[in-house]
Amino acid sequence: MKKSIRNLAVVAGGASAAFALAVSPASAVPSTVWTVSPSPASITALNSGNVALSVNGITMTCTKSNGAGTGASTTGNPATVGTITTMVFGATGAPCTSVLGPVTAVPVTPWTIVAQDYNAATGVTSGYVGNVDANVSVGACNFRVTGKASSTYTNSTGALTVNSLAGELTVVTSSGCGSAVPVGAKPTFKGKYLFKAGTAIPTIVGSNP
Repeated sequence: MKKSIRNLAVVAGGASAAFALAVSPASAVPSTVWTVSPSPASITALNSGNVALSVNGITMTCTKSNGAGTGASTTGNPATVGTITTMVFGATGAPCTSVLGPVTAVPVTPWTIVAQDYNAATGVTSGYVGNVDANVSVGACNFRVTGKASSTYTNSTGALTVNSLAGELTVVTSSGCGSAVPVGAKPTFKGKYLFKAGTAIPTIVGSNP
């Protein structure tokens, strides 16, 4: 009997250990202290590669795009580590285009850069660009897109890579677009921007107190 009790205890202890190993990763505490360097900082951003907004199989592409804003250290999760106060799509001689013709996109700012998770091994912060709001015109078609777009920021390169997930952005108004871009459509937004604070690459580091 004593031997059976000892065996049961060993089994129970092993099960408890296995349960603890299974639960530990899921209960990891997310970063709540965000250190932006320099802080506060005036930040400029320039696209690297094409920037694209796609809706219902129609892709609107910009070869030129730039922005400006500020970055600052903060606490919380999610936490706003940056604010985009100026955003421009297209440039003189390089307008945004689509199969339907030239595209004009007028952002309604500010947009926000929101941090949620930090990988110390790679120096990458995951989160999203929030408060996205833009009025888009393609010929007689005019629509407004709002929502957020998932993104990552890499300290070593200063690259903010935006790759929105389906459903994060929504067409909230539409005029003259017919069934091509109806209200309720779910566009995706993809692009990469290189950030600078003066001549330096700004960094974002997340930690726990």
